[in-house]
Amino acid sequence: MKIVGNRKEPEITFHATSENLKRGIEFNDSINNFFKSKIYIKKGTYHYKTHEEANKHWEECIIKGIIERQKEINKNG
Repeated sequence: MKIVGNRKEPEITFHATSENLKRGIEFNDSINNFFKSKIYIKKGTYHYKTHEEANKHWEECIIKGIIERQKEINKNG
């Protein structure tokens, strides 16, 4: 069996520790930085005939946000 990494699982305790709080903050910050893409969905009410149609609209909005974020990264370096 191959073991990769050496991270210890934090113990679940009644009182929070500063180390676990710090880990939580770092995790939250990394997730926020990872998902800086904006979702471009215009305000309004949408009615779809099928779930597939709704999913397609959602994917198009997500893709548009990813493209805009990539353009921003390329422009700013």
